Amino acid sequence: MALIAAGVNHRTAPIEIREKVAYSRPDADAALAHLKAESGAREAIVLSTCNRTEFYFVEGSDPAVGTAARLMSERLGDDITPYLYTRSDRDAASHLFRVASGLDSMILGEAQIHGQVRDAWETCRGHSGVALNRLYQTALMVASRVHEETGIGRGAASVSSAAVQLSKKIFGSLAGRRAMVLGAGEVAAIAIDCLRREGVKVSIVANRTHERAQTLAAEHGATAMHYDECWRQLHTVDVVICSTASPHAIVGVEHVAPAVAARGDRPLCILDIALPRDVEADVGQLENVFSLRPRRSESCRGRDA
Repeated sequence: MALIAAGVNHRTAPIEIREKVAYSRPDADAALAHLKAESGAREAIVLSTCNRTEFYFVEGSDPAVGTAARLMSERLGDDITPYLYTRSDRDAASHLFRVASGLDSMILGEAQIHGQVRDAWETCRGHSGVALNRLYQTALMVASRVHEETGIGRGAASVSSAAVQLSKKIFGSLAGRRAMVLGAGEVAAIAIDCLRREGVKVSIVANRTHERAQTLAAEHGATAMHYDECWRQLHTVDVVICSTASPHAIVGVEHVAPAVAARGDRPLCILDIALPRDVEADVGQLENVFSLRPRRSESCRGRDA
């Protein structure tokens, strides 16, 4: 029996690769079922964040790394091997401890990855067993101690706060600005808190599920909208934070160009903190549109529903 970790991260693969091999919860379940059926792996968990996709599994009688690589290659549409790393046994366990503690993050000690590791474990419980359950439980305990007993998390930023700080480079002070948030998940909620602390009025929360948008909007005095409604109000805001769980880009030139025309020479800052990306690349070519993507944290997926 061997414990294996195999995956890609921000050190080995650019975002164009990482976003293609990211797994949503339903995708993760199907991938793990396939991995176990084809390779005979006894247990398996996939951890998929903005900066990494990693399979952790306990091999049976046959090696399973090849199966994991094949699954990721099929998802990528190309050979994943040049970007892939593997760890085994003690090294695999040590790697997960570092990941959960924020030691393997772009920002040393950032805290959101702890929750992502926990969520991955919970999501994949149907495919894990004694070994991986103990591993993930221990990794979360280690990560908690690291943050409690050291100063490693001091000054660490979430992707949401990094995005807000990035927008300040465009406007200087954000006080009195208006914002629209696409998505109503945990990351979107953190983004709203960060914006409000800078004096920004969050006027619109748009989401695929209107009820989720209503709940978050009500907490902050904003208006809830469906995605197909919000574009007509885009000209009224200065900052847009995109944090959805859409499998494809939802913000295109056709959505933004009319708002640009109505804004005159006022800049519009669009911050994409989703993975896969929410904003098409061509949007950043529009006049007075600053389409930016912070690259400082793990947890970028908005998980709207």
